[in-house]
Amino acid sequence: MLSREQLTDLNENFPTVSESGSGFLPRSDVQTALKILGIDVPGYKMRELMDQHFGNEAQIDVDKFAKLFDTLDAQRNEEANRWKQQTKQVSGAYQTHSSKQENVQHTIRVEEEVAFSNWINSNLSDDSDLKRLLPVQQGELYTKIQDGLVICKLINLAVPGTIDERAINKKNLNTYTKLENLTLALMSSQAIGCNIINIDNIDLSKGTAHLVLGLLWQIIRIGLFNQIDLQHCPGLFRLLRDGETLDDLRRLSPEEILMRWVNYHLERAGTPRRLHNFTSDIVDSEIYTYLLHQIAPNGSGVTLSPLGVQGNIPRAGAMLDEAEKLDCREFVTANDVAAGNYKLNLAFVANLFNKHPMLPDPGADEVGFSVEDVVEETREEKTYRNWMNSMGVDPYVNWLYGDLQNGVVIFQLYDIIRPGMVTWKRVVRQFHKLRGMMDQIQNCNYAVELGKQLRFSLVGIQGKDIYDGNQTLTLALVWQLMRAYTLSVLAQCTQSGDSLPADKDIVAWVNEKLAASGKTTSIRSFQDPTISTGKVVLDLIDSIKPNVIDFGLVKGGQTNEEKMSNA
Repeated sequence: MLSREQLTDLNENFPTVSESGSGFLPRSDVQTALKILGIDVPGYKMRELMDQHFGNEAQIDVDKFAKLFDTLDAQRNEEANRWKQQTKQVSGAYQTHSSKQENVQHTIRVEEEVAFSNWINSNLSDDSDLKRLLPVQQGELYTKIQDGLVICKLINLAVPGTIDERAINKKNLNTYTKLENLTLALMSSQAIGCNIINIDNIDLSKGTAHLVLGLLWQIIRIGLFNQIDLQHCPGLFRLLRDGETLDDLRRLSPEEILMRWVNYHLERAGTPRRLHNFTSDIVDSEIYTYLLHQIAPNGSGVTLSPLGVQGNIPRAGAMLDEAEKLDCREFVTANDVAAGNYKLNLAFVANLFNKHPMLPDPGADEVGFSVEDVVEETREEKTYRNWMNSMGVDPYVNWLYGDLQNGVVIFQLYDIIRPGMVTWKRVVRQFHKLRGMMDQIQNCNYAVELGKQLRFSLVGIQGKDIYDGNQTLTLALVWQLMRAYTLSVLAQCTQSGDSLPADKDIVAWVNEKLAASGKTTSIRSFQDPTISTGKVVLDLIDSIKPNVIDFGLVKGGQTNEEKMSNA
């Protein structure tokens, strides 16, 4: 049976096929019709299939065509499952030469290619827009992402709603529209906090292996870690140690939270084993075996039998068989576990947490914590945090107020905004127990000093405020950092050197651009309420790049729903 979407696709390309499922296809168009539905059959095989299924018929009834499609689709799915079974033990690596740096080689891990391909297949297989691309089989990853569709869908899987589907080019793609999709994917991945420095749409289009894998890992990682917080899992409060508060939990990285989670369940399992890393500690699969048994729902059939298996690789295989009972055999093979592959084991544990956290929400009789205590990250805070991470700062910013309190991330941002302005000899990067607090406050005082050099408005803000995580004052500094970065980019674009444009200069440019293109919209300032309809922004985009906006999709902007749609 063909779906409604498939019949619509056929109807758009072949007028002899109706959307209701009646009609026929000319014999010469059957191969093209299959390709539109995602099945590419070579010519020699097509001739055999035509003779076998249709004899000498010149017009192929839609029902008969549907039966052929179902047969080929089932064969394809069977091949994909067989390939997935074969890849359970795939490992190895190969070298590629850098196209951007001479004498530089990059190591590409086959197990990462396989793991990321399987994740895409498992999570996006039901998406009708990807029928012609999925499943991604071994060796196909770099070609299957070249039109940008898979990456865009993966971004929306990681952070739902990031990309409006109307902005994705989906049909009759050519080189230009594929590159547009890849640009959309890159800008959107940056918006959710991926570091895309030194990656462009051409790199993705050419399938530059180390850059593709690096971007896919960042997107998948963000998606896996997106649920590891108190808002999505209030039961995380059970991981607090004596004397700790919720702020202490917020300061932990997702990796640290996952380690605490594993150790919480190990303690409840009564084993002395504890997890300290995602490499050497898990190679014998014992920790995983205890964890799976502890988090498994009643009746799932998960056992501790892998503990009796000899050899790390056979034991890992037995452990993964137990994980499969929980529908959690993702990312790792037995070899990956026994070899201690950091990325893939981290992803494996994060996926276990997301599916089976086994951390009960606080009960009414539990003192010291309630769901009301959980403060959701604001859109403003998330925007700033994602911007910092997209700049490639180290360490990764997980909680704005905790991760800025030693000043190190702030100095990296200053150095990006105006290279060379930070005197790094004045910055303390290694903090000792006795002087740690004083050194961090000293760093923050220097950060405020540098802000004043950039003419930031920092009246009443001291280093101690940043160290203390004062939300209002920290946001005031961070907002000016992000604004200075944006203006520095504009200054480079206009070749104005160190002279940063003022708000009035940008507003004037906007209005000149709109007027030159014959638009009737304009703005008075960045607070102009007309901006909220989205129409002036769409007009500006059309002025910069004519015909890129489909004005048939633009609404009046009268209601909040219409404004959001335009935005």
